[in-house]
Amino acid sequence: MIAITQLLIKYALLEPLGIKTSLDALSITLLILATICIAAAGNIINDIYDVETDNINKPEKLIVGKSISEKTAFNLFIAFNVIGVGIGFYVSNLVGKSAFFSLFVIISGLLYVYASYLKRTLLIGNIVISILVALSILIVGIFELLPEITPENRQFQLTFFKTIFDYAVFAFMINFLREIAKDLEDIDGDYKAGMNTLPIAIGRTRATNVLFGLSFIPLFSISYYVINSLYKNPIAVGYFLLCIVGPLLYITIKSFNAETKKTYHHISSMLKIVMVSGMLSLLIYLF
Repeated sequence: MIAITQLLIKYALLEPLGIKTSLDALSITLLILATICIAAAGNIINDIYDVETDNINKPEKLIVGKSISEKTAFNLFIAFNVIGVGIGFYVSNLVGKSAFFSLFVIISGLLYVYASYLKRTLLIGNIVISILVALSILIVGIFELLPEITPENRQFQLTFFKTIFDYAVFAFMINFLREIAKDLEDIDGDYKAGMNTLPIAIGRTRATNVLFGLSFIPLFSISYYVINSLYKNPIAVGYFLLCIVGPLLYITIKSFNAETKKTYHHISSMLKIVMVSGMLSLLIYLF
């Protein structure tokens, strides 16, 4: 999903509209590779620290300790981080912005801290991982647009950077909802592992009410965006209503009286579909 989204930003949004960008085909490939290597490392370290909870919540999906050893998993975590950060260093210097390299180091470090500590804290872990998901989108704008800003094209470049930022905010909102839904789904294993997620802190019923209330934010935000920005484009309006607003409304309704693990899993899956649909809406810019 990360790779496809980054490619869509490059080849469906920026390139067709003739925006001045920093990265050629090889460079954007390297940026994508760096991002997904660090994301892969984050998933691996998360699986290492989640062995206890996964053994209860989803034993059929357990990998570390079952398919591969913890030592092998940790070596893969180190390898993917080294590759991702190393490529990030190269791409940062390629665009003449060596300071951008710090982004890869910070993301890599936060993913480790999230897996080892933050995910056990109330909401902080949910917020941090959602910011990192949003940053995987925003990083394309940072590398593609910011190095090419001049006094003459500043407003133009920043307009498209804001568009990418809007998609990043959308990704943050949807992922944050999904994090809460997953915490509700995994409450049993998380409780036994001593974690302090929202459902454990305030109870499943109240946490479900929080999920229901928060689900209105992206629903109203996207609806407002459609009414105010897309009303002149019937293709865009139809796509957003059918593929994003409709599913979000369905998620809100399902969240109202959700009680079972199966329902929370369904809501989480629907939010993932909404995330994909939102990213695929970048293709509309081609028309």
